[in-house]
Amino acid sequence: MFTEPKVEERQAQPYVGIRTQVRMDEFGTIIPQLLDEIFGWLGEHSIAPAGPPFMRYHVINMESEMDVEMGVPVAAAISANGRVSGGTLPAGKYAALIYTGIENGISGNAALLEWGAKQNLKWDRWEAPNGDGFGARVEFYLTDPDDEPDPARWETEVAIRLADN
Repeated sequence: MFTEPKVEERQAQPYVGIRTQVRMDEFGTIIPQLLDEIFGWLGEHSIAPAGPPFMRYHVINMESEMDVEMGVPVAAAISANGRVSGGTLPAGKYAALIYTGIENGISGNAALLEWGAKQNLKWDRWEAPNGDGFGARVEFYLTDPDDEPDPARWETEVAIRLADN
């Protein structure tokens, strides 16, 4: 199940995150580990999240390792360093939709990409040495698993930044 795709202007969003390389079959393990580490770091520094956690896809390569970053939005830029570091999702126009159920992640992303192609949208993307590079391709995890234990009911927003004209 997907919502109707839309294009919207977004402001820059500071965040803290952990960047890593991971295969598709490792996502189920790595996401909870990284979230625990990031939320632990936020707690140690008395910093409140400013939105839902997300996975930023820097380089996508479905057959190999992907260059990804687990992140949590914060209210202001942070100069964290080490394993947890500060970053910013860039401002700009994004195409986005929400899919329901973690099993629909690949088809939700495909639906947005297909819709964008029909709309003649140009993504902020390039051919990277190890896959498809993106300026900002993000999945926001809108449902807290503590509030909704059924993964088939979890809502996730996929958003991809459009290229500047």
